[in-house]
Amino acid sequence: MKKIIFILFAVFPLLMFSQNKKSTDSSKNNSKEIKEIKKFQTDLNKEYLDKKETPLRGDNYTNFKQHPFFPIDLKYRVSAKFVKNEKPEPFDLPTSSGKTKPYQEFGKATFDLDGKSYTLTIYQSLDLMKMEKYKDHLFLPFRDATNNKETYGGGKYMDLTIPKGNTIVLDFNQSYQPFCAYNAYDYNCPIVPEENKLSVEIRAGVMYNDIYHH
Repeated sequence: MKKIIFILFAVFPLLMFSQNKKSTDSSKNNSKEIKEIKKFQTDLNKEYLDKKETPLRGDNYTNFKQHPFFPIDLKYRVSAKFVKNEKPEPFDLPTSSGKTKPYQEFGKATFDLDGKSYTLTIYQSLDLMKMEKYKDHLFLPFRDATNNKETYGGGKYMDLTIPKGNTIVLDFNQSYQPFCAYNAYDYNCPIVPEENKLSVEIRAGVMYNDIYHH
């Protein structure tokens, strides 16, 4: 009996050490992810404060201080199963101006959120893929149940890069609204395809402040 008790006491610290190590590793990962999200927020604010890059005009630019963001929530940073489209066909994606832009379907990402499975289609711009800087760039436009309430009615966008394997990270905390949400007259924004309309609320990323809509 004493021998069994000794073994239990010997193993227990090892279990505690293992759990503490996992907790520490998880905290480090979370810290890294949160830093990435905060950098995204800082960079986006800088872009809109830069006169050469901002879509804001007149008083909207003068009054702009920073974007309103949903609180950072790592629940909305998901690892999705990615299936590449091996035979993509070019197509014209409608835009807000009534024109089109050339894209191709690069693949589909399937993820779980609150116990339910969702699939989004990821696209690649045929114009951008010709440029060295953007040859690995992917485009994810989506709509969700926050649109017309806390986010822009036309949906939101997410920038991605081509994944190396069969998974891809979708961090909705780094989703943003198209320029057309702030200036509908000067910009030509891709319209979110119907297949990328989610029935769930994605309470992450940039919120919509109507005072900047013009």
